[in-house]
Amino acid sequence: MVNTATKRDVIVDGLRRLIVSGELERGSRLPQDELAKRFNSSITPVREALRVLEAEGLVVSAPHRGTRVAGIDLDRVKATYIVRRLTESYAMRRAATRFSLRDIKRAQELLLKIEDAAAAGNELRVRQANRDFHFYFYDRSGIPGLSDHLALLWASFPWDLVIGAPDRAEASRKEHHAILEAVRAGDPDRAAAAVETHIAHGFLPIARRISGEDVLDPFDPDTD
Repeated sequence: MVNTATKRDVIVDGLRRLIVSGELERGSRLPQDELAKRFNSSITPVREALRVLEAEGLVVSAPHRGTRVAGIDLDRVKATYIVRRLTESYAMRRAATRFSLRDIKRAQELLLKIEDAAAAGNELRVRQANRDFHFYFYDRSGIPGLSDHLALLWASFPWDLVIGAPDRAEASRKEHHAILEAVRAGDPDRAAAAVETHIAHGFLPIARRISGEDVLDPFDPDTD
């Protein structure tokens, strides 16, 4: 029998994927009884899962209104972007000094999976392959807890607003290759800079879609 904590984690992971992929639209209601049926669960782990997701900012609850998928809070997205950029560049700098020739070959294979999924027009496969590619590096930073922290940041990032966007697909492909080539060259600073560029170029279109106008890069300390 699956224990409550494990069932809660399954529901948390499942709902995260549905929200981030856009399958559960922002603002849509999340009735606990319907979620319990969907995940073949009792109400208790559903309630616990919603509390976890609320802490992550993915859902919101209010008296007499129930729980809904959270809308987009630009300030929160900015904060997540800044922490991602700082942390992922550091993880990449460490990983770049630990990669073997076999690791580079595997990273190249993961890169091809992203491109194959994009060519097939499969956005869910693109998103998963994109995550696999990045975390193949982060998991080799030598600090397991760092990768776990990044996984939480990725889980709360609004990927549904950028994955599959035609104006980002080709640019993202080139940025991925720049990351891999920097690691292949054994240049950790270049690899870290390539990751920062990639994250910034992914954030700015999201910020533009949320605000309806161009947004200055909040990573710049002179930007309010």
